[in-house]
Amino acid sequence: MDARTRILNRVHRALEGRPKALLPEHPHLPFPEDPIPLFLRRLAENGAEGHLLSPKEAKALLDELAQGLPGVAFGRGVPPSFREGLSELPPEEAPLGVSQALFAVAETGTVALTSADGRKAQLLPPTHLVLVEAEKVYPTLLAAFQELKALPPALGLHSGPSKSADIGQVMVKGVHGPGRLIVAVLT
Repeated sequence: MDARTRILNRVHRALEGRPKALLPEHPHLPFPEDPIPLFLRRLAENGAEGHLLSPKEAKALLDELAQGLPGVAFGRGVPPSFREGLSELPPEEAPLGVSQALFAVAETGTVALTSADGRKAQLLPPTHLVLVEAEKVYPTLLAAFQELKALPPALGLHSGPSKSADIGQVMVKGVHGPGRLIVAVLT
């Protein structure tokens, strides 16, 4: 008998009589008709901040966040109206990055960001403000993918601020990206 067979036989004997593990049911079904409240709740659970705002209110939030800062880094998809009155800095120097999400997923509190918007503005500044249109907040990732006509070359799924516990099992925010994530859902 070879080593592989011996090991598998030992595993089978060890598992005899044990009940099979059942997969949990999906924790968030059924989905509400309006996915935005669930999206905002999941964002908060993930350690991010979420706001349901008109474009004018979102611009006011951006101006408030940028107050006292030397400048802001903008993704290519950010509308010109959001850039008015703000100094622009390269992402590696900016304390605040602003980008436009392709879509958002309510069940996980995730924003989908594309490389077409510019990854540097999404990842380098310590604070990141993401704008997402209310009609682009989908209940599930599957629903979002079904609505897309084509996938972009690169898609980043961000479910809260960057965090890692790689070293010493100590959770640290902002290691691989922004330590503060703010999402403005535009109504």
